Amino acid sequence: MKKFVNQGNNDTRSGFGAGLLELGRSNNEVVALCADLTGSLKMNEFKKEFPDRFFQVGIAEANMMGIAAGMTIGGKIPFTGTFANFSTGRVYDQIRQSIAYSGKNVKICASHAGVTLGEDGATHQILEDIGLMKMLPGVTVINPCDFNQTKAATIAICNHIGPVYLRFGRPKVPNFTDINQNFEIGKGIKLIDGNDVTIVATGHLVWEAIEACALLENEGISTELINIHTIKPLDEEIILNSVSKTKCIVSAEEHNIIGGLGESISGLLVKNNLVPMEFVGVEDSFGESGTPSELMKKYGLSAENIYKKCKKAISRKQLGV
Repeated sequence: MKKFVNQGNNDTRSGFGAGLLELGRSNNEVVALCADLTGSLKMNEFKKEFPDRFFQVGIAEANMMGIAAGMTIGGKIPFTGTFANFSTGRVYDQIRQSIAYSGKNVKICASHAGVTLGEDGATHQILEDIGLMKMLPGVTVINPCDFNQTKAATIAICNHIGPVYLRFGRPKVPNFTDINQNFEIGKGIKLIDGNDVTIVATGHLVWEAIEACALLENEGISTELINIHTIKPLDEEIILNSVSKTKCIVSAEEHNIIGGLGESISGLLVKNNLVPMEFVGVEDSFGESGTPSELMKKYGLSAENIYKKCKKAISRKQLGV
């Protein structure tokens, strides 16, 4: 199995901050807006270097979305920043009406997604945001896996015309992707070739899936691993090509299994190649307060659970169910 080098643990929100700063230096049309969480979103360096292009709107997320939409009319490329819960659930009407419906070129950048927000608890965590955003016509949804990929994604979405939802998080996770990677919106990445089962993972669950592949390899199971950083538009070709070979699949995401990546994949398979599928994600519940590692374990967002679901998918394939 291909070996992945952990370049050191870092949080994906810092990848966003680094990418935003680089964009600020290369594109004068890039502006940043924040809802009283500049430090949490790692936007301080952009604010310091480009004070005339940074707008602190305070705890007024709905207003922030309206301002961002208006800025695009003058040719600006606004990047909004707040927690994922406040970037979506709190302002869904404003996003739908002012940004998505009119196709405004706003980049909605959302940190502290999923249960790994941790001790702040269920009111601040969100496990429905991918579903909310992917249902909006014309909105691109991206969920990168580590610091390097988040930085690359932040830079890439600037050149994409149209609304984008970029999702990332607070906890430090292994940084293992190429520092000089070419981030291509809508194109999944095959990390490991295999024949027995396909794992399609996104965000923080990609590293957990890598560890699950190692567990499976110890038992002689050949696993194909795909990193789906763009949930919408979904790279259908890479998934269908993989399952045509492995004949079973497991999705893995830090999100409610209803409305997330797994649901998109299942819809694809129903129409094209119906094979046994298992889901790793939160089973239709809210989160709770706890450390990120405790919550990942409790809600089954772990290498061990991905391993178990792969074994189950393979067993179903063998039984023909």
